[in-house]
Amino acid sequence: MFKPVIVVPVYNHEHAIGPVLTGLVRHGVPCMLVDDGSSAACAAVLDALAREHADKVELVRLPHNQGKGAAVLAGFRQAATRGYTHVLQIDADGQHDTGDVGKFLALAETNPAAIISGHPIYDESVPKARLYGRYATHIWVWINTLSLEIRDSMCGFRVYPVAPVNALAARHAIGTRMNFDTDIIVRLFWEGLRVINLGTRVSYPTDGVSHFRVWRDNVLISRMHTVLFFGMLPRIPKLLARKWRAK
Repeated sequence: MFKPVIVVPVYNHEHAIGPVLTGLVRHGVPCMLVDDGSSAACAAVLDALAREHADKVELVRLPHNQGKGAAVLAGFRQAATRGYTHVLQIDADGQHDTGDVGKFLALAETNPAAIISGHPIYDESVPKARLYGRYATHIWVWINTLSLEIRDSMCGFRVYPVAPVNALAARHAIGTRMNFDTDIIVRLFWEGLRVINLGTRVSYPTDGVSHFRVWRDNVLISRMHTVLFFGMLPRIPKLLARKWRAK
């Protein structure tokens, strides 16, 4: 059975979330908006959208801001209670092409045990510092997985099977902020999940709002890479055996 839901973590993107949701609901897939302790203005917009699309949209509200990762994981827990098998995660700021949702879901349906991970194709709006800075994370991910299978570990446009994510989150603390996307895909790769990369257009962002905090988030990401590196070391035999079997 393949029963997907779209999960959108939202934090103060009241100007972008309406157009994003319009692009999502046309695919006929249930949507779940997770309000990560947004301002009153954004909360009001989310309430209105949930009423407007009451037959297609569920609103989950966290009591205070906990970070993107925490919001996404709250969506996964709710998805499990609703009987969904897969979560399509997409950011709320409008940087992702909602027209590609069908491609992601079709690939997930034919590969239900895999992660379908967006591989960004950037337009001219991407800040060059952000673009080049991503490669430091990519290199660490390739080291920590002993593989080039994960082409981009930071993209917020993916499809995951629900059960492995919730099982992993029950055993390990996953990064709850901007370190989430990288942390979870590496750990799921360690668990044996295959990653299928899918190219998708990305622009920066439509409402001009970014919640990346340079000092805080870079510290969190650096700490994450360190933890993952030392977590990779005892897994070297298993990771090498996986590479050997894949040949």
